[in-house]
Amino acid sequence: MKGDYQDLVDEISTLLGAPATLENRDFRLIAFGAHDSDDDLAMDPVRTRSILTRGSTAAVRSWFEGFGIARATGPVRIPAAPEAGVFRGRICLPVRYRGIVQGYVWLLDREPGPAPDALAAAMEVADRIGVLLAEEAKAGADLSREFRAVLTAGRGWQQDMAVSALRAALGPAAADELHAVVCVAPWTGEPPATVPGAAAVCVVPGRGPDADAAAPDAPVAPGAPAPGRALALLVRLRAADALGPAEAVASRLLGPEAGGAAARTAAAGAAAGAARTATGGSAAGAARTAAAVSGAARPAGGAAARTAGAGAAVAVAPGGPAAGIAEPGRGLAGLADAWAQASAAARAAAAQPRLGPVARWSSIGPYRMLSALASAAPADDPAARPLLGPAQRELARTAEVFLDCAGQAGRAAAALGIHRQTLYYRLARVEQLTGLDLDEGEDRLLLHMALKAARLHA
Repeated sequence: MKGDYQDLVDEISTLLGAPATLENRDFRLIAFGAHDSDDDLAMDPVRTRSILTRGSTAAVRSWFEGFGIARATGPVRIPAAPEAGVFRGRICLPVRYRGIVQGYVWLLDREPGPAPDALAAAMEVADRIGVLLAEEAKAGADLSREFRAVLTAGRGWQQDMAVSALRAALGPAAADELHAVVCVAPWTGEPPATVPGAAAVCVVPGRGPDADAAAPDAPVAPGAPAPGRALALLVRLRAADALGPAEAVASRLLGPEAGGAAARTAAAGAAAGAARTATGGSAAGAARTAAAVSGAARPAGGAAARTAGAGAAVAVAPGGPAAGIAEPGRGLAGLADAWAQASAAARAAAAQPRLGPVARWSSIGPYRMLSALASAAPADDPAARPLLGPAQRELARTAEVFLDCAGQAGRAAAALGIHRQTLYYRLARVEQLTGLDLDEGEDRLLLHMALKAARLHA
């Protein structure tokens, strides 16, 4: 929606002289301010987890809600509780709209605390945030049908009508705004009514053999397989080279399960930085260190980049969801093509773990072409077919690594952890099974494409 949550959070931080964080009513992080304090208590475990994993545990949520924050209409002071991981007290500013809680602004408390007039001014800003969150929720719920129609209408007059309907729903500014399309796949469970940071959300059936049987809005039990389904999101951007908001949305949806390894690594780095600061190290406080660690895998983009998620460099869990981000585009006419890019990037992230769990279309290399070639049906070249069965998995891996290493035997043997003679033996077996000559460039190209394409259908 219109407005910038980060700017409003920074405004509250300035008013109260303390770093603030904004979470929605489900305790999912939306934006946070930089920490300039040298006090290591500013980064207690609860705050660290909220920033690094973009959310809080159910136990933490229940503990804070026990202080009545969901019913409060004004600031709530919450005492420190070291046994719960809360080393410093909090001030909670409920974010409401028409009496309904939309989220919470959190600040670290300290004596003597903010002046009453400053708190009153901060609550006025919180009310403005509440309006934005409510409008975003309403727009997301109202736009799902229009957004899905644009992505699935095909070409011709149906596409033109779908784009016109979505443009009318988003408002006249949508014609000139910069957007990025995000795909999260596979998607299980019911489609969310709204996602913080996304202008529109819908569930789209895929193109695979099970797509016709998967109604886009049919509820699916949590954890149950949903073949052919993917979540599509439309995210507004400030600049074409600042995809931080889109990455933040994707990371929040993938959650700590997909990004847990990155969060643990970043948490260790943040803790070490906080310890150095507490013992007389140089400048930044622990939270700023944590934010820098979590943001290292994405380009800096000012306030927008600070809201990005921490999972961009984590390998995808086998069979787990992955996300893809299309190239940014202005206006709405190119959304169908952007959806194809985002879907391809998500498939590539799932097929090649080093790309995920969040992959940009611009970063997936040969999978841009392979995804288009393999979109209708799995590649089934007769030469490569004998190598693609379960019995030859090790030979297929050997051939793929050898080709990835540009045919350099020493590099391939080192990457596989085998002796060079073992590599030569396996490559000879590959040639026997496939009838291909790995000294010939076109034969190498055919086998490499077949192996990569097979990943997309694994």
